[in-house]
Amino acid sequence: MLAVSKALSAVPAGLRTPLLTEYDNLVTNHAEQKWTAAELSGGKFCEIVYTIIDGYAKGIYAAKPSKPANFVEACKRLENNASVPRSFQILIPRLLPPLYEIRNNRNVGHVGGDVDPNHMDATTVLAITAWIMAELVRVFHATTVEEAQEIVDSIVERPVPLVWQSGQIKRVLDPDLSLRDQVLVLVASCAVPVAASSLQVWTECRNKAYFGKVIKALRKARLVEAPEAGTVRLLPPGTAEASRIISNHRNK
Repeated sequence: MLAVSKALSAVPAGLRTPLLTEYDNLVTNHAEQKWTAAELSGGKFCEIVYTIIDGYAKGIYAAKPSKPANFVEACKRLENNASVPRSFQILIPRLLPPLYEIRNNRNVGHVGGDVDPNHMDATTVLAITAWIMAELVRVFHATTVEEAQEIVDSIVERPVPLVWQSGQIKRVLDPDLSLRDQVLVLVASCAVPVAASSLQVWTECRNKAYFGKVIKALRKARLVEAPEAGTVRLLPPGTAEASRIISNHRNK
């Protein structure tokens, strides 16, 4: 799979590197339930994306991200750029202000907001930034929506406190977890579909037939997608179940 840095190679490094760094920070902080840090990253992400889209329209990019004096008005002016892709003219300029508002007026970047940083706000920030990242990849790399999303999903490994990694080896640190739960947690820690053979090695399950039955049961329960090619990825119910397992372990 193409690396996202390559997919965004048309964006100068002075903007591309901060973009990837801030998105990585946001995803990591959200996974670790650091709501304030995640929402702060969302605000910085807005400023970087604004600078990229503004540079794209002008045909010349700034050397580094900058914040307009009036962010909302600056985003409105982006809508005058009729020669850019529709998402760069309308969709993203209209998504950035509410994303920025969460950072500024929800007790994140400034005190006095009526709502403290929370899971709901941080998840909204993550969803919007993930869509914007995929759209940037789609436009700059001229790819499909599905391919763009897969590239964005591969940016970071999802940090899971239960999982230890060294090189190509992963281990679930709680040996009392069932094989089923270990598989779900391990797949949740991977940004891209993972080979069933790797999961069997990581769980140290020596019975290949039994391991296959566990994968088949997870697939039948619609927790994972496991095509004949031998890779495993979480379906939405599987993501929720993996999150429940991780949360329960954290609360022990």
